[in-house]
Amino acid sequence: MPTKCVICSATERFVSKSLGVCVDCIRKDPEVSLRHALETHRRSRANYGLPSSPPRASDGIPCNICANECIIGVGQTGYCGLRTNVKGKLESRSTPSSGLLYAYEDPHVTNCCSAWFCPAGTGAGYPKYARTKWAERGYSNLAVFFYGCNFDCLFCQNYSHKNLVGAERMSDNDFAGVVARNRRLSCICFFGGSPEPQLPYALAVSRRVLEENRGRILRICFEWNGGGNKELVKRAADLSCASGGNMKFDLKCFEADLSMVLSGVDNRRSYENFAMVAREYYSGRSDLPVLTATTLLVPGYVDALEVEKIARFISDLDRGIPYSLLVFHPDYLMVDLPVTPRRQVEECYAAARKCLDRVKVGNLHLLA
Repeated sequence: MPTKCVICSATERFVSKSLGVCVDCIRKDPEVSLRHALETHRRSRANYGLPSSPPRASDGIPCNICANECIIGVGQTGYCGLRTNVKGKLESRSTPSSGLLYAYEDPHVTNCCSAWFCPAGTGAGYPKYARTKWAERGYSNLAVFFYGCNFDCLFCQNYSHKNLVGAERMSDNDFAGVVARNRRLSCICFFGGSPEPQLPYALAVSRRVLEENRGRILRICFEWNGGGNKELVKRAADLSCASGGNMKFDLKCFEADLSMVLSGVDNRRSYENFAMVAREYYSGRSDLPVLTATTLLVPGYVDALEVEKIARFISDLDRGIPYSLLVFHPDYLMVDLPVTPRRQVEECYAAARKCLDRVKVGNLHLLA
């Protein structure tokens, strides 16, 4: 039986029980919709011992690693769960020399969202950035899954990142050893969760492995929401640009109200950082894009209207920036939604193509 929107009682649109509100009401009455949504975020985050919103203690210690810019009071934990104020001192589970993560070898070419244009999938940039003139069969990516995230997406496809208790840890020495020993590795991709809360570690180990493996093709890539500290994001862009890697921004939606409902936080910084990378780095390597964007087509919520706004934002920077639309599969708190309907996929693709030259639909197998 279809879920009714608690505000307008409509049933003809997809409504997730976890939210209880439809996208039209989110747009028309964001204040009421947000009250419903934030209660869902609060309950779900409490199960993992995470705060319902970024703390803003008047006498707290500021953390500026990501866009949430938590001000953490004594006894409080930051939104990502990685930093705690212990008796007036900020203690972190992640440092430049030790991170909460697990890493695994992912043979090329598998599920990378950039495989349709990057060196691993096409040989683009050979011989400077690619091992072969074609897809790098026989080589691999070191996929680095970070625990913790600065967003709280109700449709998260990797929500195991919230399990911080007992999370695996890796030192910078161990990380460097993994890269040095495995000569099949041609790129490193940081994802999660999302890398932003552990960017100091990601930057430190990236610089180290590039320095210790001079002359070796080893691309540094980031797959994230993009809502990090601007200076740290710029340092990450330096590494990706110089190494032949790319930065994939998951632009989940355009409107701030919809972002608050679906992801629990404001998305403004993600767009600011995307624009910064586009203006300062993209033109210098447009033949081998250092920047790309993806959007997950959440049924009933991330529709053609939303996608067109995202695509117009990207096109104002450069029409050639690659953009991937990803078919949704039910997960986390939105398991009651279906796979993205084919009609929604077609409408979103058409909306994006009006603005951009390079658009691809990913996860097409889910439509079969």
